[in-house]
Amino acid sequence: MTRLAPTPLSLLFIFTIFGSPAQAGEAKALTPGQERALRPRDGFQECDHCPAMVVVPAGELMMGSPPSEPDRSPEEGPQHSVVFAKPFAVGRFAVTFEEWDACVASGGCDGHVPSDEGWGRGRRPAINVSWYDAKAYVAWLSRRTGAEYRLLSEAEREYVARAGTTTPFWWGSSLSTNQANYKGNAVSAISSEGEYRKQTLPVDTFEPNPWGLYQVHGNVYDWIEDCFNETYQGAPLDGSAWMTGDCDRRGHRGGSWFSNPWALRSAARNRNFAFTRFDFIGFRVARSLTR
Repeated sequence: MTRLAPTPLSLLFIFTIFGSPAQAGEAKALTPGQERALRPRDGFQECDHCPAMVVVPAGELMMGSPPSEPDRSPEEGPQHSVVFAKPFAVGRFAVTFEEWDACVASGGCDGHVPSDEGWGRGRRPAINVSWYDAKAYVAWLSRRTGAEYRLLSEAEREYVARAGTTTPFWWGSSLSTNQANYKGNAVSAISSEGEYRKQTLPVDTFEPNPWGLYQVHGNVYDWIEDCFNETYQGAPLDGSAWMTGDCDRRGHRGGSWFSNPWALRSAARNRNFAFTRFDFIGFRVARSLTR
């Protein structure tokens, strides 16, 4: 397994509530005042075995890929500007088996115990969960914390993956298996041959992006809220989920351990029927913030 050295402390998450480190077992829901005091890159965790969250800034995204990007698909256009008027919080990691199993143990998640394919549970990402399963998890998390947890919109998912960058990956224009978990034996214009691990890795493998998010490229796809549309013609411009189109199929972004290199690009899109469960799709959560 490749595990790179951590980034400097200034770029890492510190579990904080109102700026001070939270001790194990002390996590609790934020008060409205604590929410309003959060700044970009601040971290918080609102209950034991709940996802660790990071605040991302308000800003603007040029969503999609330019015609010149290698391995581009027509469904990644037209490029368009999306404005995020307010900060919001997003999971530092994909939801883990540890977090999913806590939901089941407390009577949530419709009691679904997904297979880990023999790869291990704990800090590996939860897999074999459908879009409906992911929705059941965020509903449980919202009830437990009293806060509005949800899936990311497609625009939010690309925004947090890019973290202010415009290249195919947050670190640049090429890809290696020292940077992400994907089908490394598939050679492409943006990658050279590397290791094909054929399974997930723990969610804290590799370096986080500039906003403190791990594995926004590879390991597992993240289910998103949006119905699928073949292009961005008519897409929302405010970062909200696109709730018209083919709603039997829902999008998932980021690529996976099972994906060819092109699928890990920040602009790459994919979708599946909402009821399907695969060992290469998981999800990440978002949370709206009081402002």
